[in-house]
Parts: sequence; structure tokens; C-alpha cells
Amino acid sequence: MKNFIEEFKKFAVKGNVMDMAVGLVVGSAFTSIVNSLVNDIIMPLVALLCGDIAFDSLKLVLKGEGENAITLNYGSFIQYVVNFLIVAFVLFMVIKAINKLKEEPKEEEAKEPEPSEELKALNRIADLLEKK
Repeated sequence: MKNFIEEFKKFAVKGNVMDMAVGLVVGSAFTSIVNSLVNDIIMPLVALLCGDIAFDSLKLVLKGEGENAITLNYGSFIQYVVNFLIVAFVLFMVIKAINKLKEEPKEEEAKEPEPSEELKALNRIADLLEKK
């Protein structure tokens, strides 16, 4: 049991696990920001352009009336799709920036390798043979 606890302790305080935990916390906060952006800024502007339609209230009533009605809430689905697209775009931009930072600088011109001494000697011998 002691080995198990030690092994877990090494795993839990490893850098990658801590980075992942920080990422989850920041991701949760970022999700709140994106939800606010979509719900409070983007969707009202879209509703204004579409004739004062509140997307979160768009639904198709399948059966019943009032609070007990069975509905398909496609307006909420539209909002979640917009949320997803914003998050996916931001993650794409972040990963693209990280990958650009990781790239090794490319040499502008590919230099030909310097021939070895043996190759130089063989070339001189070939030149002498051609002259004879």
C-alpha cells in the first residue's frame, strides 16, 4: 500500500498533471467568458439583424402546451454551436501560436555540404587521369 501511495504522489505532483489542472481551471473561466460573449453580445446582435428574434427561445413544440410541452429547443442548439465555433477558433489560434514558437528557424539557403578530403583527393586523381 505504501508503494501505491508513493507512486500516486509522484504522479499527482508531476509537472504535466499540474499543467493539466491549471489548464482545466483556465478553460472553465474561459468558457464563462465565451458564454457571456455569445449570449450577451453576439446573439443579441444576430437577433437584431434577423428581426428581434431571441434565439434561445426558438423551439418546435412536438406535443402538449405550456410548461408540460415537449419541445425541440433548436435556438439553444444554435447558441451552443456558436459557442463551440468561438472556442474552437481561439484554441486553433493558441495552438498555432505555440507551434510557431516551437518551430526551429529555417535556413534561408540550403548549403551544400563541404566535400570530404577523400572526395577532394579522388576528384584530383580523376582530373589527372582525364588529362593523360
